[in-house]
Amino acid sequence: MTRHVQIRRANPADFSALGGVFHAAVRQGAGQYTEAQRAVWSPAPRSGEAWAAHLGAQTVWLAEAGGEPLGFITLTPAGYIDLAYILAEAQGQGLFRRLYHAAETDARGLGIVRLWTDASLHAKGPFEAMGFAVTHAETVERGGERLARFRMEKTLDG
Repeated sequence: MTRHVQIRRANPADFSALGGVFHAAVRQGAGQYTEAQRAVWSPAPRSGEAWAAHLGAQTVWLAEAGGEPLGFITLTPAGYIDLAYILAEAQGQGLFRRLYHAAETDARGLGIVRLWTDASLHAKGPFEAMGFAVTHAETVERGGERLARFRMEKTLDG
């Protein structure tokens, strides 16, 4: 990527744009899922009060270039990485790693000793590369479609 990418904490003014990143990443990326599965996962860009409240209850880091969001990751106060999405055209350039490191650094500073997530088929490899291990695989149902995912965790050593 030739543009300078900045990692920063997101704020409520960013949340609507992050809903668009979420939607685009699911619909244009996530190649291991069928179109029908991706359609129920994200039928439309997320926005509005419920989305803002969801993100507002977490710490959110945003990767952006030229003021345009490319991806984001969220962390709850309990150490759960709830959301981690990178636009398809920005994948493979180290953005997930940079976003994850921001979240882990913050978690360590807060005294969180364990991180966990429910990773999609697409996210499993990147989380494994960060030292996460699968604790179990599961299938969730959304809108009549079954989606495979993995509960993963990582213990943060002092």
